[in-house]
Amino acid sequence: MNSLGKHALVTGITGQDGAYLSDFLLKKGYEVFGTYRRISTPNFWRLQYLGVFDKVNLVSADLVDAGSMVEAVKLAEPDEIYHLAAQSFVGASFEQPISTGEVTGLGVTRILEAIRKVAFSSNHAFDRCSWRSRIVYAFEKEMKFYFFFLSLFSSFAGKYSSTM
Repeated sequence: MNSLGKHALVTGITGQDGAYLSDFLLKKGYEVFGTYRRISTPNFWRLQYLGVFDKVNLVSADLVDAGSMVEAVKLAEPDEIYHLAAQSFVGASFEQPISTGEVTGLGVTRILEAIRKVAFSSNHAFDRCSWRSRIVYAFEKEMKFYFFFLSLFSSFAGKYSSTM
């Protein structure tokens, strides 16, 4: 157990933001758990570069797999969750918009559902009220994306709806 006794769960720990955040949290005394996507070629070079690869607890999880998110929350028993995982390739997001929405949009819902399932289960005691403030970051990040997307879609739809 670390000196603070705080656990943090970082989704997208292998990305630039996730790797630097994990380094920061470790220096603050947190025990860090990080989710990474199950792919054939692991991508841990940022964590290795920062010298934190052996200090974080890696959890294989996928934002499109609700069960794996529940298991990640159960395993980490986090005091804080930092949701940084998303579709990582801009080009792919345009080529595969439905898949991008599944990962980036519904991924937040799966994380929140995992928190709800774990926090309200009889085996885990979380301070349910404190979760509200801790998940605000995920909502703020995703809502900015949604508002941007909706404004683009609205202007696009408005521009072309009169020609249909």
